[in-house]
Amino acid sequence: MANASVQPIVLSPDAASDAALADSGRRVFDIERDGLAAVAARIDGDFSTACRILLACQGRVVCIGMGKSGHVARKIAATLASTGTPAFYVHPGEAGHGDLGMITDRDVVLALSYSGESDEILTLLPVLKRQGNLLIAMTGRAQSTMAREADLHLDVSVPAEACPLALAPTASTTASLAMGDALAVALLEARGFTSEDFARSHPAGALGRRLLLHIADVMHAGDEVPRVGADATLSDALLEMSRKRLGMTAVVDGDGRLLGLYTDGDLRRSLADPSTDVRETRIDKLMTRTPVTIDADALAVEAAQLMETHKINALLVVDGERRVVGALNIHDLLRARVV
Repeated sequence: MANASVQPIVLSPDAASDAALADSGRRVFDIERDGLAAVAARIDGDFSTACRILLACQGRVVCIGMGKSGHVARKIAATLASTGTPAFYVHPGEAGHGDLGMITDRDVVLALSYSGESDEILTLLPVLKRQGNLLIAMTGRAQSTMAREADLHLDVSVPAEACPLALAPTASTTASLAMGDALAVALLEARGFTSEDFARSHPAGALGRRLLLHIADVMHAGDEVPRVGADATLSDALLEMSRKRLGMTAVVDGDGRLLGLYTDGDLRRSLADPSTDVRETRIDKLMTRTPVTIDADALAVEAAQLMETHKINALLVVDGERRVVGALNIHDLLRARVV
């Protein structure tokens, strides 16, 4: 077939009006909001007991579910794992063909099925019970087989699905996902999980860089730090700035303590003053005496915030006795992907 062209599918403009489409979208939000409100009203002693079971777990939380419930179970496992509760997802179909060996007797199983009658999960229950696993079931039917067989049942039933055919899981999966988030956050707070803990499980992402990277990791130190004495001339300072290429130089006393800072911006202002003699004017007459500084133990993201707040492009790093121990500029933060 030569030179065949694919004809685009064009929907009739009369198929659905903009208003009708928007109404459909809003209706989904209304139905799902009502579903979430119904489930939130059932956060009670059973929820607290579920949290205590998960807090006491000596192994991992094994999340299982089929179909859409399986997708939700995967997300719940990921959220738990990233917030201090070791967890992973096991496909119940694969579990019946060998992956059940991934579940130890120290693990707690969190099983999701809105009907509570998922054959693949029900097949696993006798084995899990013989192994001694505690089972928390999250279903929409309190009288379902899973709910009855579980050690604890979390009711995530909703008044209606957003799907007008009442076939596609919509409000029910949203409710299950919210219940998983509620468990994760309650456990996070109970464990005293911090942003630093969160960053340790996300070292490769932007969040990890923002929360784990310290000034000492990105600053220039030792001979790379531009510095001159208070009796140096403007010419001496310019040579030091040119050698170190950070757009500034620290002005220090004999013990290396910070007296002031001189920057490229200061140079432009100095040259605009006809009384400035590059070879004769001392740098301590031109420097900024109270520059913004930062500690080496601070987070790199704090340097970015300081630079933005004070509209500056570089910072000196000082210790507790105001000795200059490092320097960095905005390009160092860009290379470290902090900004």
